[in-house]
Amino acid sequence: MTDVFQMSDVIKIVDSLEDKIKKLISKIELLEQDNRLLRAELSEKESRQQESYKQIQDLQAQITALKAANALLGSDDFKRETKTRINSLIREIDYCVAQLSD
Repeated sequence: MTDVFQMSDVIKIVDSLEDKIKKLISKIELLEQDNRLLRAELSEKESRQQESYKQIQDLQAQITALKAANALLGSDDFKRETKTRINSLIREIDYCVAQLSD
């Protein structure tokens, strides 16, 4: 009779282990799903960050262009900066012309 009792205990232990394993597998699946969702959210936020960075660069370029236009229109505040920029552009053009003539 003790053998049957021991066998019954073993069956209970195995059943308990099966239940615990099923619960762990279920938790793993939920965690994997959460992980996929978080990765998608991260990707979306990185994309938004890149778009924001591009907008910042575009706005900075517009600011530079507006400063130059302001100086060309007679604003004293940006004349020196504009002259420096124009001289830089002229040097670049001269360099390109020299490269083409070689």
